[in-house]
Amino acid sequence: MYDFEYHKPSTVADAVKILAADPDAKPISGGMTLLPALKHRLNRPTALVDLGGIAELRGVKREGDALVIGAMTKHYEIATDPLVKEGIPALARMAATIGDTQVRNRGTLGGSLANNDPAADYPAAALALNATFITNSRRIPADEFFLGMFTTALEPGELLVAVSFPIPQKAGYAKLRNPASRYSMAGVFLAKGPSGVRVGVNGAGPCAFRQPDMEAALSSNWSAGALEGVKQSPDGLNSDIHGSAEYRAHLVGVMAKRAIADAG
Repeated sequence: MYDFEYHKPSTVADAVKILAADPDAKPISGGMTLLPALKHRLNRPTALVDLGGIAELRGVKREGDALVIGAMTKHYEIATDPLVKEGIPALARMAATIGDTQVRNRGTLGGSLANNDPAADYPAAALALNATFITNSRRIPADEFFLGMFTTALEPGELLVAVSFPIPQKAGYAKLRNPASRYSMAGVFLAKGPSGVRVGVNGAGPCAFRQPDMEAALSSNWSAGALEGVKQSPDGLNSDIHGSAEYRAHLVGVMAKRAIADAG
């Protein structure tokens, strides 16, 4: 790694202050992406601001008809939390499939969402559940948060503090994992809730996106059969050694039907 300063603040205010004073400093949560990048000298921050010591960034609580999950809450904690398993069981089941045991015990909700890897699971869930992203300075709707590959609406020095997930009537998730990396080749999270039917897709494109044709079909008929005539266009989807854009487009349809079965 290149040399860098190391800070471990105990409050969000202190972390924001450090980041504001140094535009080349970077926050680090679980480090699932940033640490490998540092080891390969692909990233050269002047300082790392470790968020692991900020207690207010962790935990799950229910506020009205929504679950508010702290940004530093780990995947394993989301998968096993009683409030999540009761309120949004599909989110708990999804968290239990992320990476492997080591990743689930180190990786965090906020780190995954702020990184916005195309194959990450949480972005599809955030879109489908119409989540609200709570930062140190504002609230951002899910539809406005994901801007492109590894790009979000977060401004320099802005920290994701928590995410509010409205509790749906039904929700389900299914994905096809690359057997080597375990990253999603294509995943679909769908939900029926206060905002109607929403469908989020990950892995298939350069950024998570909603599938409006599936949303319209499922609004009329919440069943796998309603998706029979709905086709995902391959235009703009990922195409690589693991699968063509056409293959991923086909997977979106298959995973959507499996997600319906998961939702029940």
